[in-house]
Amino acid sequence: MSKKRFDSIWDAIEDSAEAENMKLRAKLMRAIIRHIEKRELSQAAAARLMGVTQPRISDLVRGKIELFSVDTLITMAISAGLQIDLKIAKAA
Repeated sequence: MSKKRFDSIWDAIEDSAEAENMKLRAKLMRAIIRHIEKRELSQAAAARLMGVTQPRISDLVRGKIELFSVDTLITMAISAGLQIDLKIAKAA
């Protein structure tokens, strides 16, 4: 039995649109969380900044990826003052 190595958990998942969507959501979530931590915002302050509820920020920080769409995360990131740059490349 041979073992395969992957760069990330997402690469180990079936190569599909769903996996790409999950990767993008995970990157957006990490960026927003880093921004909250860097600015030392409380969850309540982050919620006010992004126009969401504090429990929504709690879900974000706890990694509840299934509760967030790409659109929602983009809106939250922009509301937080982040700039989003999308890079598209040909699949290997």
